[in-house]
Amino acid sequence: MSQMRSNSVTDEKTSIHDMLKETSPNENHNNVVPGIKTNPICPYSRSVPTGLSSCTSSPAILTPTSPISNDDSTILKTSSRIENIKNWSISTYKCTKQLMFEKLGKSSRTVDAELEMQINLLRETQKKYCQILRLARVLANHFYHVVQTQHALGEAFSELAQKSPELQEEFLYNAETQRNLTKNGETLLGALNFFISSVNTLCNKTIEDTLQSIRHYENARIEYDAYRTDLESMSTKPDGTAGLEEAQQGFEAHREQFMKLRAEVTIKMKFLDENRIKVMHKQLLLFHNAISAYFSGNQTALEATLKQFNIKVKTPNSTFPSWLEQ
Repeated sequence: MSQMRSNSVTDEKTSIHDMLKETSPNENHNNVVPGIKTNPICPYSRSVPTGLSSCTSSPAILTPTSPISNDDSTILKTSSRIENIKNWSISTYKCTKQLMFEKLGKSSRTVDAELEMQINLLRETQKKYCQILRLARVLANHFYHVVQTQHALGEAFSELAQKSPELQEEFLYNAETQRNLTKNGETLLGALNFFISSVNTLCNKTIEDTLQSIRHYENARIEYDAYRTDLESMSTKPDGTAGLEEAQQGFEAHREQFMKLRAEVTIKMKFLDENRIKVMHKQLLLFHNAISAYFSGNQTALEATLKQFNIKVKTPNSTFPSWLEQ
């Protein structure tokens, strides 16, 4: 009986030994027994956790994921930006070249004599109106200090009238005169500030808006001439037929933009001229009537002038703001 058991054990050992011999090195590596150190073939320094695949399949886990679909739109946006920068660079180069050639007299420029004369006249008018605006602000500022001084002088006369019985009547006359001058001065300051505000709006907003459109028109004129010159030079070359169609398309697009802006500037300048005449007629009449009424001592005419133009004046007790606060 014992002999049979020993034989079976020997056969089992032999069969296991044979199985180990027949097992390939990779299979032995895959069946690593916990607690026994081995020399793995995996090129990575870290050990593979139990339950995961062998090192031969681990690179698949470390492979970067494929791009998502949003990357396509990002690439399209990037390419569109690059194309815009390219077109802008080409246009800037052509416009700079056109300006240099115009100054050197090597290139012609498109000129609308009548429109150019109107533009120059408008710029000159703005300069003159700005000069009037500056002087009116200086006058209002100085006159504001005069009114404040008259108000302080009237208070001083009134105080002395109470403390000097022998000169009380004379002090009261002068105090009343200074109060009237202060009241009329505040009324005139209201007219001056209204005049300054209206002229400032005309110069720095209304006229400036038209001048901004003129600047866009002048830039469009330079681009139009640049593409026109480029098309003319390309047409004269025998081997320039390759980009001739593209140059023709660029010329037509800039010509259309140039004509559109020229028509817009012409209309704006027409309406601006009508508005300028209407505004300045009203403001000059106000200025004349207010100044004349004040220095002639006609308080009734001065108040009537402000009512005519719907100008509100602050009460005499309130501090009248300077032109800087308007």
